[in-house]
Amino acid sequence: MFANLTNGLDFQAKALLIRADRQRIIASNIANVDTPGYHGRDINFQQAMQAAMGGNSLTLTPTPPSSGSSDGTTDARHIPLQSTMSSLTGEDANLAYTVQTQPSMDGNSVDLDRERANFVDNSVRYEATLRFISGSSKTILSAIQGQ
Repeated sequence: MFANLTNGLDFQAKALLIRADRQRIIASNIANVDTPGYHGRDINFQQAMQAAMGGNSLTLTPTPPSSGSSDGTTDARHIPLQSTMSSLTGEDANLAYTVQTQPSMDGNSVDLDRERANFVDNSVRYEATLRFISGSSKTILSAIQGQ
């Protein structure tokens, strides 16, 4: 019976992890807006949620195409970054390159205006998910305490 109460929270918790990972990826895109040859990345949220709910394992590591190793490092002395999604999700299936909307001479595909809009949109959705989890937790606690 308690599992029925927490199913909604499980869904929201997984959504929160994916949104946090997406925020990190968008921030990485913004940080590399002036890096020649950098290709922006983004997560397909719908596919990531389906994979997370299906129990599949996705590794969401934002690595631009470069002459590096498969873990995103370009030197043997570099420390590979681990995604927060690694516990939920296999392959880079939901992490894709963004479509270049404004051609640039240096090969950078990041559109700063679009990334800023995505950052704000994702922030608002992250906050809404947090509020939903908080409200649900308070409702469950209130039901348990009989108030």
